[in-house]
Amino acid sequence: MSDQLRGYLEEHIEVARQTEALLPLVEEVAQAIVSALALGGKLLVCGNGGSAADAQHFAAELTGRYRRERTPLAAIALTTDSSALTCIGNDYAFDEVFSRQVRALGAKGDVLFGITTSGNSPNVVKALEAAKERGAVTIAFTGGSGGVVKDLADYTVVVPAKTTARIQEMHILLIHMICERIDDWALAEVTHG
Repeated sequence: MSDQLRGYLEEHIEVARQTEALLPLVEEVAQAIVSALALGGKLLVCGNGGSAADAQHFAAELTGRYRRERTPLAAIALTTDSSALTCIGNDYAFDEVFSRQVRALGAKGDVLFGITTSGNSPNVVKALEAAKERGAVTIAFTGGSGGVVKDLADYTVVVPAKTTARIQEMHILLIHMICERIDDWALAEVTHG
């Protein structure tokens, strides 16, 4: 293995070790999502670029399945409707591509989960603001200093890294942990419910 690859791996491991301190907050995030789903709410997820892929991945894990067989859960990635994205981007502004969808689809009792490695993506910020207006719970996954979303969301998970790749790696790890906790709840509901 080259020294560069070893260095990337060591950096990843160090960020993962530092991310361990976020686990109590991640548990709270999972519980907030579980509470919304249990009461008939839905999860709306958004982000740009790699974070858009993470948004789609997260929603698919809930509407499909993560690791265990369970009832499908209500989750929508706001990144996947190319007609809505291009219509809103063209007729309004790219900053509005998620917030208009939140205003159309979001309701009190839902959760808006915004992913932005910088914490400053204008369209994610506006989506969080729109979700608050609708009475939804807001969650932000970010990194570095936390950016604008740090003080905007009800729950903000700030990965302790400045490198986008390391932040994204922790985001998907933590999203998978949340999926595990959601599966735990959904399967307990089937068993006890």
